[in-house]
Amino acid sequence: MQRLIGLWQRFGQVTLGLGVVAAGATLAAFDRPDAINSQLPPPNDLQPLSVTPGPAKDLANELRITASFGSNGRPVLSPLPQAQEVWQCEVVVVGGSLGGVGAAVHAMQSGARTCVIEVSPWIGGQISTQGVSAIDESADMILAGNLSESWKAFKSRIYRQPVKIPRWADRNQPIKTVREVDSCWVGSLCFPASAGDVAAREALAAAAQLAPGSRWSSATAFKGAAFDATGHNITAIYAVRRTPRADYMPSGRLSQELPAWYSWNSDDTFRKTPIRLEPVPGKRFTVIDATDTGELVAWARVPHRLGSESRRTLGEPNAANWDNPQCTQAFTFPFVVAIANDEGRSLKQLGRLQPTFPKHEHQRTFSLWGFPPFLDRSFFKYRRIVSMRLDNRITGKPSPGDMAMINWGYGNNWNLMNPPLILTGDRLMDTDQYRNWMGGVSTEALHHGEERALIFSEWVLKTLATKEFPLMHLAGPNTPMGTRSGLSLMPYIREGRRILGRSAYRQNAFMIRENDVHRGIENMRDFSATSISMVHYDIDIQGCAYRNWEDPGEATNASADIAHVRPVAVPIEALIPRGVDNLLIGGKAIAVSHIVNGVTRIHYSEWSSGAAAGSIAGWLHRQPKSLIAAEIVPQNRFSLVREHMKAQGLRWWW
Repeated sequence: MQRLIGLWQRFGQVTLGLGVVAAGATLAAFDRPDAINSQLPPPNDLQPLSVTPGPAKDLANELRITASFGSNGRPVLSPLPQAQEVWQCEVVVVGGSLGGVGAAVHAMQSGARTCVIEVSPWIGGQISTQGVSAIDESADMILAGNLSESWKAFKSRIYRQPVKIPRWADRNQPIKTVREVDSCWVGSLCFPASAGDVAAREALAAAAQLAPGSRWSSATAFKGAAFDATGHNITAIYAVRRTPRADYMPSGRLSQELPAWYSWNSDDTFRKTPIRLEPVPGKRFTVIDATDTGELVAWARVPHRLGSESRRTLGEPNAANWDNPQCTQAFTFPFVVAIANDEGRSLKQLGRLQPTFPKHEHQRTFSLWGFPPFLDRSFFKYRRIVSMRLDNRITGKPSPGDMAMINWGYGNNWNLMNPPLILTGDRLMDTDQYRNWMGGVSTEALHHGEERALIFSEWVLKTLATKEFPLMHLAGPNTPMGTRSGLSLMPYIREGRRILGRSAYRQNAFMIRENDVHRGIENMRDFSATSISMVHYDIDIQGCAYRNWEDPGEATNASADIAHVRPVAVPIEALIPRGVDNLLIGGKAIAVSHIVNGVTRIHYSEWSSGAAAGSIAGWLHRQPKSLIAAEIVPQNRFSLVREHMKAQGLRWWW
């Protein structure tokens, strides 16, 4: 079943009170490595429209730090410790997201020695570390049989995973499988996030049998890259792995831990190991950015867009009046509540939070949006990850021990841009991250999102719990999120940086735009000739806002249910960035507009783009070293790529 239609699609219209100034519109687009923030013209098949300027940016009180750049225009890492480990790889996947897992699996199935690094302790992105372990899919695609064999095989692996049942839930059945506890109605598969991590690791291990020498490492942060003299080829990736010194459980407050996760330096909690990933001598080296925020894209200043585009920029009828690089879709820290009586202990613990913004500001926007708490098509069963009696998804009655993962629009979504989560190029310069990468996100924004989630959990327990359905917030050892706070290890990132592709389909800088996906809008382009995946979903815009009610530059009228969305053919051009010849995109950072990201950000879409990138990278490593991804179509090699992808169980047709 498709997602809950219409759920808080316009949260940008329901915001909190006070505020700060917004940043103006800039475009991170570098056709040449030494070009900075160059504005691109509108697509050459569109006429410019009038545009209302956004608020001016005020950096007068901020200290500008001068980053160091090489003669090729790329950043220079400083410091760069001596690598204690050197990995030799034919394909490097930066980011063990869901798309990253798909990329690595298919690169290894192609026979390429593949290396994966992931900053969080778990692997799998949405299905594990980000806590969104409830598969959201297009009902139309399922009914038509249009899901790829690759994706179906991975879901089957999840179904087989064991689920440890806590003693407070059932003393007699300590172990079940995902299939034995799955009963939610957002889709057909919901499960504890830890099962997603195990399934992802199993998939990597199985594929690695076809690619000896492949390896992967969680708790390993991307720190930067080396380029050749031209700036067009990556020659090494740098990373740092952290190893806990003693028993360690993540706090579930990423805002506090993130600096230590990315630092080169050992501390009282972690020993650090600098790593260099480089090509196998004499072999091809392809890198895939599969991070959900586009970390490598940002650090290397690869041409990209960030935030929402104006109508003038891409000619999208329902876009905003002005570009706003701060306006990415809301992010969320999911958590889990269970039907269990803990005598109010978890509620008391939640009540101790002293938030930055008053609780009443958060609480006045909390709502179940008309859905009953527990019965029928309910709030609790929407993303229920454990059903003890395996009752009916819709009509069944929850029972003691049931657990629900909460990712709710009118609840723990955080969409306020005071400050924005994803740092612009200016802010990366100000924070010195081009020299010493620290994730490229705002720890202050993460802090606000964490508080929002904890306050919503408190509200859920206070407001919804009854004698028949007592509720407990799950946190600490042996709980689904694996953190002391009970929040997911990482936030669910709906949107990060999105690349600009090379010239294609009548655009100087290719991006899939609203016109290409909305049935009611003209000027649709047909990408079927070079498509590498087919996706379908609502245009689901989880909006942005400011606390002072300032115009956020959000595409408030762009949301559309699935009946108005065309099946979207994602072409190979959406995976190939400008300016770097051995880089592909394998996740949310593909070349789509802010509006189209509402279609391409869900589980199946992300897996499909990652799997395609991995398959293409694996195919390339068998070809002459002079062949790059951007030349596959011009040199009439695309049919060969498709043959390879089809043999791997990938699908690009409806």
